[in-house]
Amino acid sequence: MTYKTILTVLTSKDTAETPLSQTAALAETFGGHAEALCLGVDRTQTGYYYAGANAMVLQETMSRAKEDAGALKSFADDYLQKAGIQFSTDAGIAQIADMGRHVARLARFSDLVVLGQPYGPGKGVEAEPVVESALFEGRTPVLVVPEQAKPVGQPKTILIAWNESIEAMTSIRKALPFLTAADLARIVVIDPPQHGPERSDPGGMLAQMLARHGVKCEIDVLSKTLPRVSDILIRHAADTDADMIVMGAYGHSRFREAILGGATRNMLEKATVPVFMAH
Repeated sequence: MTYKTILTVLTSKDTAETPLSQTAALAETFGGHAEALCLGVDRTQTGYYYAGANAMVLQETMSRAKEDAGALKSFADDYLQKAGIQFSTDAGIAQIADMGRHVARLARFSDLVVLGQPYGPGKGVEAEPVVESALFEGRTPVLVVPEQAKPVGQPKTILIAWNESIEAMTSIRKALPFLTAADLARIVVIDPPQHGPERSDPGGMLAQMLARHGVKCEIDVLSKTLPRVSDILIRHAADTDADMIVMGAYGHSRFREAILGGATRNMLEKATVPVFMAH
């Protein structure tokens, strides 16, 4: 298993460089093909317009979205061409409510989706739905890259957040191309259950499974000294010089098919290194 089709979704020129640089680095490392979906976003909600609303208003927003998509595509073409990798780009327009269809259509045919951090200053309202669509509708692993993170083709130290969940195991299996090439994978268990199946050896069975793939593992059992698990993981990643965090993505059903759960959202808000997630 490897990552041969690596997709990134761009919706703003201001935030495009970080995911593009990470996508290019991974395409070079794995000998893969980089794809960039450049979306001009119509942020109006046509359902809110009253009957007979001026058609020129609607036309103006669509024209602006089309121009944004074209500018994004030109930027991505120039960037990826200079990177010297195999790539393709596509441009289109989408409304906020229709983001999922566009993203999921390409994500389900990709091995990995690389996206920028969806929260923080300068992030559009469409950033979160893009992450959700790739994870929950495209069913594709996502690598979320913070703005301050340097592009990493192959992380040397990877922190694995292990809580015995299906989501965590799904993410670990899909991260195997990274894990098998890393110098060290640190399996982090926070407050393991006293009566669980792994109570006598937290993380032991996972370490054994990964070792059979050639992954060098260490197990870190931590106490929950902070209110949020995500804060403990981020602090431990900094303390151990980890280059990436692998964790399961958790969602809650709402009006959309799913939205990011609290643990996932907190991690993506505060992470300082790339976060690999799958659901």
